[in-house]
Amino acid sequence: MTDSVSDGTPHLRRSVGPTQLALYALGSMVGSGIYGLIGKAAGEAGSAVWLSFLAALVAALLTSLSYASLGSRYPRAGGAAYVTDRAFGIPVLSFTIGLALVASGLTSVATQSKIFAAIVADLAGWEASSPNIIAIGFLLILSGIVFRGIRESMWVNVVCTLMEVSGLLLVIASGLSYWGTVDYFEIPPERADLGLGVVVLQASVLAFFAFIGFEDAVNVAEECKDPERTIPRGLIVATLAAAVLYVAVSITAVSVVPWQELAAAPSPLTAVLEKSAPSIPAELMTLIALFSVANTALVNYVTASRLIYGMSGQGLLPSFIGRVHETRRTPHIAIAALLGLLLLLVVAGQIADLAAATVLLLLVIFIAVNAALVVLKRRPGEARGRFEIPIALPIAGIGVCSVLLITRLASADWRAPALAAALLAGILALYAILRLTKASQR
Repeated sequence: MTDSVSDGTPHLRRSVGPTQLALYALGSMVGSGIYGLIGKAAGEAGSAVWLSFLAALVAALLTSLSYASLGSRYPRAGGAAYVTDRAFGIPVLSFTIGLALVASGLTSVATQSKIFAAIVADLAGWEASSPNIIAIGFLLILSGIVFRGIRESMWVNVVCTLMEVSGLLLVIASGLSYWGTVDYFEIPPERADLGLGVVVLQASVLAFFAFIGFEDAVNVAEECKDPERTIPRGLIVATLAAAVLYVAVSITAVSVVPWQELAAAPSPLTAVLEKSAPSIPAELMTLIALFSVANTALVNYVTASRLIYGMSGQGLLPSFIGRVHETRRTPHIAIAALLGLLLLLVVAGQIADLAAATVLLLLVIFIAVNAALVVLKRRPGEARGRFEIPIALPIAGIGVCSVLLITRLASADWRAPALAAALLAGILALYAILRLTKASQR
């Protein structure tokens, strides 16, 4: 699609270049990943936590490369929903994958809005009753930015991402003098009988979730300049940049603060900064966290609206939902519908279990996307993209994601898998209703 209205229908505006896309994907990954996971991962892997992030990089890069290859072949806003439909031709599968991704985005935005509100209320010293009001105000501002245009959304993303990365670079710079002061292969003594390799791999399952976010980049494909080149470059640069930051931060963290204390710290990176640079006010990391939370919410809001737009174009959702505003060139009806659902989620609360359930669904989606690339690469006559990878990589991606899913299911509380199953049942019920409605209108 182009951004013209020559056919009488407004389309999305192409304005995103490789640097903006890389920052978009990086902002989604760095978001709330490393800030929250570093302590938990250190508790599992000890001082060897940096190795867990390297192992997680391999797992994430396999699927990221599949997304990059598919993005260069089919630069469509529907992302995973479009490629699975093209590969398997099963509408109910594509519908389920698309709405599961939308559900993941919605729960993320709702969760981040709650966190944002709690941080603001704490900084301002407001009453405990204020967070819901702040969260609603935050969502209204966020929806205004997303409606305003992709350029505006990207500029806000760039500012927030640079703030997030600056926070991590500050942690690294302040603790650089501590490097080399500990044994970087030390693991928790109670897990020593498992061996370094097993402990690192087990912790890498947790570290993998710090890389989730690369999949968001494909959904703005129709707003990218030269998407066949922009998407692969942006995705690969973002994934590798996140890995460098994660490894450097994890080495710094265990060098400055013993891994036992890091695992117990409520805010691990703040604890690192308090010891390595006590002159820097603790509120600075809180402020950076605010930008991080806002950025994660923004990226997921944009992604969810583009998914709905793309699914509408595929005929998986009613066509009116995918309409584009003539002036702003954004899917305004999808944005408004998402806002309504988000306000309900925020007011209803109890988002944590839903977020855990959608993480499980993301792994299922990654398996489906890798499988779609395998099918499409083997299909005679299927057009090739500008960025092709060996078929062994998506096959390996299927294996790695399957292991991660099984490990996650084995360790997760029963409520998350049960809620994931209920969410899938709800999506299938909605699909049946839409099909029946469409059939009755013929």
